[in-house]
Amino acid sequence: MIHKNWEQNKTIKQLECVHANAKKFVVDTTLTPGKIYDVKNETEEFYFIIDNTNRIAGFKKEYFKELS
Repeated sequence: MIHKNWEQNKTIKQLECVHANAKKFVVDTTLTPGKIYDVKNETEEFYFIIDNTNRIAGFKKEYFKELS
């Protein structure tokens, strides 16, 4: 159950949300375009971030761009 401790993990990197227009899911209540989010874990398809509800959540990578 490693996912229960992700909120306390060190931040891997930061991302900027570029859009919250999901095809199947409602993400516009948990993501804000233009806002910077801390990445706590990453897989091939998802970023696990602290979202607008201050909880850890997984989102597809298409919603973000990496900050340089």
